Amino acid sequence: MASMIRSLSNMIYGASLVTMSLLWINAAHAQGADPLPDYVIEEFGAPPPIPQGPLSDDLQAAVQVAFVDSIQQQAWGADQTIALGEIAESKDPRLVWIISDMLRFITDRQLNSVLTDTAATLLGKPLPEADDWGEITDFLIAWDIPAPSNYLEAKSAIFTTILPGWDQIFVEGDIDWRLVSWGGVLIDARAYDTTDEPCNCIPAADNPKVTSAEEATWLKDDDVVFGVEVNGEYRAYPRRIMEVREMVNDTLGGRDLGIPYCTLCGAAQAYFTDQLPEGIERPVLRTSGLLIRSNKVMYDITTHSVFDTFLGHAVTGPLAEKNVTLEQATVITSDWGTWKAAHPETTVLIEELALGRDPDFRNGRDANGPIFPVGDVDPRLPVHEDIIGVITASGKPVAFQRSKALVALSQGAEIAVENIRLQLDAGGIRAIDANGSDVGSHQAFWFAWSQFHPKTDLWAG
Repeated sequence: MASMIRSLSNMIYGASLVTMSLLWINAAHAQGADPLPDYVIEEFGAPPPIPQGPLSDDLQAAVQVAFVDSIQQQAWGADQTIALGEIAESKDPRLVWIISDMLRFITDRQLNSVLTDTAATLLGKPLPEADDWGEITDFLIAWDIPAPSNYLEAKSAIFTTILPGWDQIFVEGDIDWRLVSWGGVLIDARAYDTTDEPCNCIPAADNPKVTSAEEATWLKDDDVVFGVEVNGEYRAYPRRIMEVREMVNDTLGGRDLGIPYCTLCGAAQAYFTDQLPEGIERPVLRTSGLLIRSNKVMYDITTHSVFDTFLGHAVTGPLAEKNVTLEQATVITSDWGTWKAAHPETTVLIEELALGRDPDFRNGRDANGPIFPVGDVDPRLPVHEDIIGVITASGKPVAFQRSKALVALSQGAEIAVENIRLQLDAGGIRAIDANGSDVGSHQAFWFAWSQFHPKTDLWAG
């Protein structure tokens, strides 16, 4: 089996691989963690037994040959086949995490099939030929299969061989690297304020140009927009633009903002990137090209610190060391006609930022569910049900089913949980506290909110 690694836009493979020392940790559930929910067992079955203790020297050597050497040499030969056989005989499902990472980039059908068969043997689960990487990863996530103690070293070796631009991304931190996968796009590594500089990536918009509502004749009244208000200034970020850019670094109402939009989880969020502790420069947010359970992984181009996009806190790098958490502003998901009628003074991003594209990912690509692995999904709502998510004063995450909340609020009902009150705003929903102050809320798909807030309350309606 000759060439097995995907050629990504004629990139040159580089970065030598690091030798792995694979010491293994015990399964989380064997250590007294919460048992798997019943719905996980119903969908995925019971997890396989997890061996304890480190790998033998012989098995470590097999892992080196099958996974590390093959990636480094970009070839698969007799030695790899023998080593993979030894791995299959080990019956150790923890090894499947490395197989999953390799499968994400392998296009050779024969090798893909061999690795999939090995993964099925280790998991004790027959797997289909189609979308084997996604299927395997779903099982690993749902069962919470542990990874090797040196897993990041191995994963970094695989990923940075494909794209050296990830070298500074794959570092230790408060992030579960098992759940990180490639989203199929390259990292946006452009310097700040380079909106118009082309790249083979999803290009963030910095300091975007805006117009008045009257000048935005290109927008239809039913076009979806994400509305933000800061200190009495209003701005609309059309979904058509955000689906192309996925990240905007802007200034509104005298405050700096970073605004990520994850097309996969239906969430536009707004984070204040100023008024941080002394000595910390404004984070300039970019798309890394990576995902974590189908949610975009964003990072700061200045420090290469990775942020949890959904929660707003730094998880790696200098900003994580300083415990930086970004304050969240409210984003109102509405339509252009309603938003501009409620806020005629609003500004809106210019049409040119859409780069001539008019995508509609929300109603097309994801129609049959998440297209990237997410593992188990809380069954209380459909995966793509829109919710309004907010954190109460006590730190409790709460999700409000948007459709039910809209009906209730339109009929004059009060919706209140702890200090949180919901109110209608320009066709969308805003969360405020008992004093009427904004508390920072946003709309998202249920699967995304519930996986990042697994103990979330769900408003009963």
